[in-house]
Amino acid sequence: MSLIKTENLTLSYENMTVISGLDFEVSGGDYLCIVGENGSGKSTLVKALLSLKKPVLGNISFGDGLLKKEIGYLPQQTNAQRDFPASVFEVVISGCLNSRGIRPFYSAKERAIAAENMKRLGIYELRQRSYRELSGGQQQRVLLARALCATKKLLLLDEPVSGLDPMVTAELYELIANINKSGVTVIMVTHDMNAALKYANKILCMRENDYFFGTVDEFRKSDMADFLKGGGEGE
Repeated sequence: MSLIKTENLTLSYENMTVISGLDFEVSGGDYLCIVGENGSGKSTLVKALLSLKKPVLGNISFGDGLLKKEIGYLPQQTNAQRDFPASVFEVVISGCLNSRGIRPFYSAKERAIAAENMKRLGIYELRQRSYRELSGGQQQRVLLARALCATKKLLLLDEPVSGLDPMVTAELYELIANINKSGVTVIMVTHDMNAALKYANKILCMRENDYFFGTVDEFRKSDMADFLKGGGEGE
């Protein structure tokens, strides 16, 4: 059953249509990579999947018991966010905010979930450290642990390895792949076609008024793959 399905989705940005008639679906256990050229609407689509932007036409439906608030989101970081003055534990457990509701304090269960995800991402020993003092790779692990605190079903990752060196990038990709293998569905926006083809089982490729959605093998045989080999990909 589909976790997320779009039908004839049309989205606008600053009163201009950036996505028109987009259809795709994500099922439990999928690893979908969203790739494409600059200005094709990837960022706008992410906002729509998070219910932060309403469609102009068409719709986005959630199935298999997935609630909108249960999407674990790892956004692109700004310089200001990298300097956030909080402990690693405080950042990670903030992923439980939606489940905490109006309660003033986190429960023992939520603290256990945060600890479990820090151990899963290899950052438990850093839990008392200041987030702003960490390396870029460590910060991304913290944010990934935070996203996992919000969900057991679906991670939405927006350029998760941006600015990281090759070794740290490779380690983070493997962590994400292992999370996916454990049963968590992954949607990742990326400009790294090599990673998309290596890890994903489905590709959504976006160009202006032109889209491809299908398996990796189908994508390799498509005209869109030839376009990206020519240097058309973008963030």
